[in-house]
Amino acid sequence: MADLSIKYLGLELKNPVIVGASNLVLDHENVKKMEAAGAAAVVYKSLFEEQIQLERLQLDEELAEYKERNAEMTRLFPNLEHAGSTEHLENIKRLKQTVNIPIIASLNAVYEETWEEYALALEDAGADAIELNFYSAPDDFKKDEKNIINEQLDIIDIVKKKLKVPVSVKISPFYSNVLNVVQRMYYEGADGFVLFNRLFQPDIDVDKEEHHFPYHISHEDDNRLPLRFAGLLFGEIRGDLCSNTGIFNGKDVVKMLLAGATCVQVVSTLYKNGIEQISTILDELNTWMDTHQYQTIDQFRGKLSKKSLKDPFVYKRAQYVDILMKSAEIFKKYPMI
Repeated sequence: MADLSIKYLGLELKNPVIVGASNLVLDHENVKKMEAAGAAAVVYKSLFEEQIQLERLQLDEELAEYKERNAEMTRLFPNLEHAGSTEHLENIKRLKQTVNIPIIASLNAVYEETWEEYALALEDAGADAIELNFYSAPDDFKKDEKNIINEQLDIIDIVKKKLKVPVSVKISPFYSNVLNVVQRMYYEGADGFVLFNRLFQPDIDVDKEEHHFPYHISHEDDNRLPLRFAGLLFGEIRGDLCSNTGIFNGKDVVKMLLAGATCVQVVSTLYKNGIEQISTILDELNTWMDTHQYQTIDQFRGKLSKKSLKDPFVYKRAQYVDILMKSAEIFKKYPMI
């Protein structure tokens, strides 16, 4: 039996399979099943400041709806305030008492002050690490990309100076140069990086002629992008790399480790195949390592990264050129192209 243990964000994990943030972890019984199936850690569902602000506004509007309906009435309901992040923090505290694996808190705030405020609150709630969710959906022509990146760097600096627990950054792939941004974030203090944030995209129902927002789980081919950047980043920064999106089975995990990832996060495969899929993934990883005679993950991690390969073109556009040069073979396989 191979040794699957790793170190991620300074945390000693029994294997490289982490359950990513999702609604699944809101049920503590599910998390107990995840632990029993072999999950090394769990990322608790994100604390979204925008959601808290929206719920607070809705509560204020509902309480004020019948206010001062006549001269004798100043208010109909007692003074009430939205609980804010209290319930979220209490759930993390209870979850820490329920399972023995590390709980990583996920945070998506709005302002520099609230990034610091909520991060400290999550640490106080018992989170073993904090995962900062960074993305900027482009909807403002006037917002400069330099300002976006500098704001994110400032947040890392502020949070790292205040927290005792490690901090990872979950980013989107939509930067002009992801490698440069990751390097700058590492120098600013980030302990690790999750590649990548899966952003929700709008869709249009052509029959109703309206927008709708279906929930799409990731697809197996979606892991190509995190694989590429894990392979490019391995050995170039000392921060940990966690591949996310399109990780469905043990072979997907092996691919990411060979490229240079420290660990992976899984979500969609649990929705599709059930929580017991974690055990299947670990069995497949174990079998692969035994077959290839690897005793530890460090013996092969990064073996197929850009830094470890003699071929300088594997992770470059030359792959596309290579495909073009072999176009005759493609025509034989797909004659209608």
